[in-house]
Amino acid sequence: MQVLHGSNVRVEIIELTKSGDFKDFGKGFYVTSIRKHAHQRAMQIAKENGGKAIVTEFKYYELYPERVGLSVKRFGFSKEWVEFVIMNRDREIAQPAHNYDIVEGPIANDRITRQIQKYIQGKISIDSLIEKLTYGESTHQICFFTVDSLYALEIVENKDFQFAVEDITDFIISSIIEDYEMQTSSAIKAFFSTNLYGQLSNADTLLWQKPWQEIYEMFKEEFNLAAKEK
Repeated sequence: MQVLHGSNVRVEIIELTKSGDFKDFGKGFYVTSIRKHAHQRAMQIAKENGGKAIVTEFKYYELYPERVGLSVKRFGFSKEWVEFVIMNRDREIAQPAHNYDIVEGPIANDRITRQIQKYIQGKISIDSLIEKLTYGESTHQICFFTVDSLYALEIVENKDFQFAVEDITDFIISSIIEDYEMQTSSAIKAFFSTNLYGQLSNADTLLWQKPWQEIYEMFKEEFNLAAKEK
């Protein structure tokens, strides 16, 4: 499986000690199979800490953990997942709060976090919570907690492609902000939601080799057509 990590630096060596505490699945190295989410995370980190939004691509050997006997947990939207996220985010619970080597499941983004908070406060039932979560945008993350688990990851060395996509994305988002008078978050969402972005993210299309201005014109054509059809 192809997975990605968004940050403000390119990952060459994974250092678990640099991971943040009290995240969805605990303190570890997080990746996603959804490129849009990796880019959004990279933009967020770059905005908060400076530098440039960078996405590092990995190959995840999914059979490796089972072959060597690692402890892997996979979640869908469920009461178990909700309680697991609550446990890992609870600052009064000693961390690490579990013994898994790898955990995979949905992301508790801002929208989901608000719904979970309502559940904690007793304002909605667990059944209502799961129903609300199920009909939202699909998300995905995998977290690696131990040194042994990191052997399941291999950095993909395709830097020319990655650098080109990152540069093109930066130029286009800046142009969207200026031309359409959008906030940064709205511009990011507008670009990442297009079919064009999916094509740009696929190295085989060779779209990344074109000038960013040409790709931006393609974006405007798709974006304006979609706006007219609404």
